[in-house]
Amino acid sequence: MVDSTSSIYILKVESMHSNNILTQSIEYLKGVGPKRAALLNKELGVFTCRDLLFQYPFRYEDRTKFHKIKDLTEQSDMVQLRGVVRRLDLVGEGRKRRLVARLRDDTGAIELVWFQGATWMEKKLLIGSEYIAYGKINSFNGKLSIPHPEMESITEAGLKKESSFAPVYASTEKLNTRGIDRKVRRSLMQAIFAKLQPYDIQENLPDYMIEKLRLPPRMAAIRQIHFPKNQKEVETARKRLKFEELFFLQLRLLQLKQHRKDTIKGIPFPKIGDYFNTFYKEKLPFELTNAQKRVLKEIRKDLGSGAQLNRLLQGDVGSGKTIVGLMCMLIALDNGCQACLMAPTEILAQQHFQGISEYVEGMDIRVDFLSGSIKGKKRKALLADLKEGKIHILIGTHALIEDWVEFKNLGISITDEQHRFGVKQRAKLWHKNKPYPPHILVMTATPIPRTLAMTLYGDLDVSVIDELPPGRKEIETKHWTEHHRLRVIGFMKEEIAKGRQIYVVYPLIEESEKLDLQNLMDGYDQMQREFPPPTHQISIVHGRMKPADKDFEMQRFVEGTTQIMVATTVIEVGVNVPNASVMIIENTERFGLSQLHQLRGRVGRGAEQSYCILMSSYKLSAESRERIQTMVRTNNGFEIAEADLRLRGPGNMAGTQQSGILNFRLADLAKDQRILQTAREIAARILDQDAQLTKPIHARLKQYMDTHGKRLKAWSRIS
Repeated sequence: MVDSTSSIYILKVESMHSNNILTQSIEYLKGVGPKRAALLNKELGVFTCRDLLFQYPFRYEDRTKFHKIKDLTEQSDMVQLRGVVRRLDLVGEGRKRRLVARLRDDTGAIELVWFQGATWMEKKLLIGSEYIAYGKINSFNGKLSIPHPEMESITEAGLKKESSFAPVYASTEKLNTRGIDRKVRRSLMQAIFAKLQPYDIQENLPDYMIEKLRLPPRMAAIRQIHFPKNQKEVETARKRLKFEELFFLQLRLLQLKQHRKDTIKGIPFPKIGDYFNTFYKEKLPFELTNAQKRVLKEIRKDLGSGAQLNRLLQGDVGSGKTIVGLMCMLIALDNGCQACLMAPTEILAQQHFQGISEYVEGMDIRVDFLSGSIKGKKRKALLADLKEGKIHILIGTHALIEDWVEFKNLGISITDEQHRFGVKQRAKLWHKNKPYPPHILVMTATPIPRTLAMTLYGDLDVSVIDELPPGRKEIETKHWTEHHRLRVIGFMKEEIAKGRQIYVVYPLIEESEKLDLQNLMDGYDQMQREFPPPTHQISIVHGRMKPADKDFEMQRFVEGTTQIMVATTVIEVGVNVPNASVMIIENTERFGLSQLHQLRGRVGRGAEQSYCILMSSYKLSAESRERIQTMVRTNNGFEIAEADLRLRGPGNMAGTQQSGILNFRLADLAKDQRILQTAREIAARILDQDAQLTKPIHARLKQYMDTHGKRLKAWSRIS
C-alpha cells in the first residue's frame, strides 16, 4: 500500500478555481465509481485525480509494430498481434477454470489464455471479430501461448493512434485481477486530461530558467510523460520533471542550511588554547596529512563563527578521522566545555576510549567511558562527576543519549559511524546542552557518493579526508575461487610464520540463519584441522554468542593470543589490530560493496604489506562479478561507493532507508548526477542573489516553496 501524502515529491498543484479536476475525488472520475475508488485508495494511495495524475509511467510499450504469428519463437518477448478470434473455450472447473481463445492471422494461429477473469473475458470477446492482442510470449512443452494479453477491438475509435507508444504504470496483482489493468489506467488518465484546463497545472519555474535549460512548460511535460508520441518526447518530459524534483529539494536544503547558520547559535569557541597547542606540539604521534589540516581549518572556522557547527566528516578507513575528532574536542576543552563521542558498538567505543586516553595521557584531562554494562555505584559516581564537570571527555555507546546522562556544559558531540544510529537516537544529543545546543560533528568511514551526500546531507557542511597517512601501504586484493583453497591455506601459513594475524569472515544475513552458522562452524573446524593447537590458536566470533563471550574472543585476538579470527560481519567495525595483515572473505558474492570495503579496512593498519582475499564460487552473476572486480581494481572508498550506488540504487545504501527524502517520482541519483549538480548550482546562485525569493522574477518559486517546501523534514541537521 502506498501513502501518497508521505512524499513531498508528488507534484501537487494548487488552483484558485473551484472546478479544478485535480481536487476532485477519484470516485467521480469517469470509469471509476465507489468500488474502484476504494481499491485505488487501498492499493495505490490514490484519493484524488491529482494523486492519479502524478503517478507517472515507469516504462512504455512500443505499439507501432505488429508481429506475424509464424515468426514467434520462445525467445520472443512482448509482442503485438493482429488477428481474428476463431474459438473460445472455457476449460476446467472452479478455481482452475480458464479461458482459451484461438487467435489467427494470415500466417498461423496462437492460443491466448486467461486464468483469472475468464467468465468476464468470455463475454467481452466475440468469435469472428478482429482484435489487437498485446502480451508476453510463454512456452510450455514447446507450445507457444500468451497468458492474459491486453485485447483491443479493431473497431474501437482512435485505438491505433493511442496505442502507438503506450504508458505502463506500476500496479498490484489485486488491481489487475479486479479489472483495473493497463488499459483501464490509460483510459482513466485520458479522462483526466479531457477535463484538464491550462490553469489547473501552474508553472513553478521562472521563464528565464525554462528558456536557459531548454525545458518544456510544466503542463506540456506532464502531458508528454503520460502520452508521448515517441521516445524523444519521453526523455524531454522526464528531464523537465526530474529537474523540478531535484531543484526544489536542493532549494529547500540550502534554505535550511542558511536558516540554521543565521538563527541557531552555537557555543562560541573563540580561542585555541593550551590543550590544543600542547597536544599539537608535544603529543601528536604523526604529522597530519594535508587533508586533515584542511578539514581542521574548516571546522575551526565554523567553531569560531558563533554559529553552530553541523558538519559531516567523511574519510576512508584509516584516514585519521578520530585524531581530527579529538583535536575538535580539545578546542571545546580550551573554551571551558565538555565533549563526548558516541560509537555504535561497545567494542568500537572501547577502542576510541583506549586510543584517546593514550593520546592525552599526562595532559590533566579526564576521559571516561559509559555504556550499558556500566552499572550500580560506578555509574552513579560517573554521572555525578559528569554533571559537576569533572569529566572532560565522555566516550560511549548509545547510553550517552539516555535522559539520566547530564553534562555540566557539553560543547561538542561527535558521532562515529553515524548511519548505524536511528534519527531519533542522534536527535537526543541535540538537547544535551542549554541554552546553546552542542556543536555537532558526525563521522563516517562509509564513503557517501557525492550525489547522495548532496541529497541526504544537503543542509550540512561536508568535509572529506581523501588522503591516507604517509607510510600506509595499499592493500593488495585478490579474487580466488574454491579451486585455490590449498593455495589460500599455504598463504595463511606463510603470513602466520612471519608473526602476522588473519581474519576469516563468513556472511551472516540474519542471526538465526542456520545455513550461515553451519558454514561458519564448518570453516572453524577446517581451520582447526589446518592450524591445530598448541602451535596455533583460533578465535571464533558470531552474533549468536553472549556479549561477554564475544568480547573475550575479540580481546584474545587483539592481544595476539590467537593468530586467526573466524567471524561473521560483527567485526566489520570495532577491531583495530595493526598486526592483522590478511582478510579472507568467504562467499564474497553474498556481500555488498560497501560491506566488503569496510571488512577490507580491518587490515592494512600497520606498516607491513596487507592482503584481502575474496573467495567465491566459480559461477557468479554479472553483478557479483562486477562487485568483485571493483574491489580488486581499487582501494578508493569513494570510487567504490559510486559503483555501489550504480549497482544497488540509493534506497539500499547504508542509512538512506531512514532518511525519508528518497521517495523520488522520477529522479535517480545513480543516473541523474548532472541534473542534480545543475539543480544545486542554480539553487545556490538564486539564494545568493535573492535569499528570501522576494524579487518578482522569483515569484513562482516563492509561491511553490511557501506552499510545499516546508514538508521536507530536515533530519540531517541533528545527525
